[in-house]
Amino acid sequence: MSDFTSLPDLALRSNRASVIAASDESFEERENLINPWEPRFQEHTFGPKGQEYDGWETRRHRGPGDDWAIIRLGMSGVIRGVVVDTAWFKGNYPPHISVAACRAPDYPSVARLSSAEWVDIVPRSAIGGDAKHEFPVSDERIFTHVRLTMYPDGGVARLRVHGEVIPDPALLTGLTVDLAALANGARAVACSNMFYSAPDNMLAPGLARNQAEGWETARRRDGGNDWATIRLAAQGFPELIELDTTNLLFNAPGSARLLGIDHHGDEPLPEPADPAWFELLPETPLQPDTPHRFRLPRAPRRPATHVRVDIYPDGGIARLGVLGTLTPAAERKLSSRWLSSAE
Repeated sequence: MSDFTSLPDLALRSNRASVIAASDESFEERENLINPWEPRFQEHTFGPKGQEYDGWETRRHRGPGDDWAIIRLGMSGVIRGVVVDTAWFKGNYPPHISVAACRAPDYPSVARLSSAEWVDIVPRSAIGGDAKHEFPVSDERIFTHVRLTMYPDGGVARLRVHGEVIPDPALLTGLTVDLAALANGARAVACSNMFYSAPDNMLAPGLARNQAEGWETARRRDGGNDWATIRLAAQGFPELIELDTTNLLFNAPGSARLLGIDHHGDEPLPEPADPAWFELLPETPLQPDTPHRFRLPRAPRRPATHVRVDIYPDGGIARLGVLGTLTPAAERKLSSRWLSSAE
């Protein structure tokens, strides 16, 4: 798999994306395109329209025209790659596809989007059936919507749009926000273990519905402890920590500790014993299946670009939140990038 697939899926339903329109969905609904699970299939499951598929499928064309679907990205950002998955569509996949993108403010209607400036990020390309097709994207602009076109018709199981989250600064500046939210541009950059699930899961929108939707490590047998390092959405002042162990009944950590650091440049982060790290939350006992909230002291108020969460000795965290405010420098940097991308 290409490197871009490790980036967040901006078009995932669980990341608040939606399929707002499609030219046709006679056989299978457009909403299936962005389901978070892998496409499923069961033979001989025939409904009134034929064999059922876990994807988007249109009728056979008998005249001119091509089918399309428009997805509002759940998180605006720079798209680094697209995956068009035709899983289980073996005799009814489109022979060619293309993907276009645009940036539209607020929550535009389909009619408004028709006049938007659409840019081809994946030109018309041949694809096959029952396969994942990866298309790297090199455009540096920030986009909010994508349009998948099938030539002329057929079925696509999933559309994945991987990229770097760049939030609208109007939704962050001057407000208390979650600096550790994936939707605001935070990412897990390192961890000791992700045997069961990845640490980015802790940063996902909404509440975890089960253990798989958080971060969970294997059982440690060496006397050490597990940890994860999060690059915050931007430099900010942490004010409140949320550690949620919901759904973790017998595998929650016994305790947790959070450190912060204000780190700039491309140099690797120092080891946690380095004095550049400072304590946000001392080692604190945690309860199973419980949302914990810890307000931080108002002084000293130190900016941070990264946090490190240590769990003792192992276990899982459903959600991590770091509520705070952006520094003036971070607000200027984010606003500058947002404005320059529109030029």
